[in-house]
Amino acid sequence: MTQKTNATMHSPNAQASLAPASTGNLPLDDSWRKSIPAQVFLNHFFSMDYHIHHQNDLFDLPKFPIFQQFYGRVTDESRKALEKLLLNSWSAEYALRITPVVNDEQYLQSSLHWTFPQAYYSALFSARAFLAVQGINVSNEELIRKRIGNMVVRGYYPASIGYYALGPINNYRIQRLPMAKRFSVAAKGDLLLPSREGSVQAELAQFLKTTRDQRVKALRNAIQNNPKTALRSPKTGEILQKFSVEQYKQLAKQIGYTTYFDMLSRLRISSTNREIERFVDSEIDVKLFHQSLVNIVAHVNSVHEAYIAKALGVQAYRQLVAKLPSYLQESFVRERMNTIIAPMLSTPASDHDSFLRMAA
Repeated sequence: MTQKTNATMHSPNAQASLAPASTGNLPLDDSWRKSIPAQVFLNHFFSMDYHIHHQNDLFDLPKFPIFQQFYGRVTDESRKALEKLLLNSWSAEYALRITPVVNDEQYLQSSLHWTFPQAYYSALFSARAFLAVQGINVSNEELIRKRIGNMVVRGYYPASIGYYALGPINNYRIQRLPMAKRFSVAAKGDLLLPSREGSVQAELAQFLKTTRDQRVKALRNAIQNNPKTALRSPKTGEILQKFSVEQYKQLAKQIGYTTYFDMLSRLRISSTNREIERFVDSEIDVKLFHQSLVNIVAHVNSVHEAYIAKALGVQAYRQLVAKLPSYLQESFVRERMNTIIAPMLSTPASDHDSFLRMAA
């Protein structure tokens, strides 16, 4: 991605319109209209990236009491499993990072088939490693989602990815996006990239809402499509077609919290799913989408790696990285260790503010 594009991504004054110009009240052309779902998706992930950049709070982690008191439960046996999880995470992130290097728009467009899942699975394996270092060894994605959701709410994550939604459908509560209510998401007619923190937070709130909507409806369908679990009318015994407010509250409790992890899981789109074709055939800025995903994954993984290195100790973490294949050892993994992880852990809390000034 060029330097100019990066500036556009994060400038608070950026007003890059994604829609083609239209004359008067003439409708947008069909190709653009077909691109709207993909454009909305890009806006969501662009907003995640923008919010991360705007908050610039990765180095706040050492100040968190929950981080300072974080200790792992690592045995020789569990260390091998931890190393494998990190290898999987870094390999997926590596593959995600090298894709945008290819300066071919058509290639980038078709690469969405694998870059979407790469972004999600890199974060997934990173989350599994984060849990594993605490002695929580789970591979079921639903259990991982709930564990990570609880940790978001409890304050393990910085504000940049610490927001979440809870509550029943049509009555969601959005937490830790204080500016969201004062701004509205752009109408589908213009689909401007959000350019101010307020509109970014509104976009993130909308992303949380639609993601939670999907989970609620999927759980409802799973329950109602199974005759053994379906809720029935007490009068007729027929399977209910509509849920009451109380029944939706029960679904909300089962789902738990909706967080950044749920949002990233939206990238888990099967290449055989027709939905992916809407992205491949769209007119969106694919380079911008790729770069946003790279930035988000790097941030999420950095948070997890900081906790893991805290639990292992910096020296043991360096030894772990030293055992990686050369293509990873000499890449972003080593750079992140040297510029983020190690400095973060070697900086006393009292020196934190001066360190931030030096790192800026």
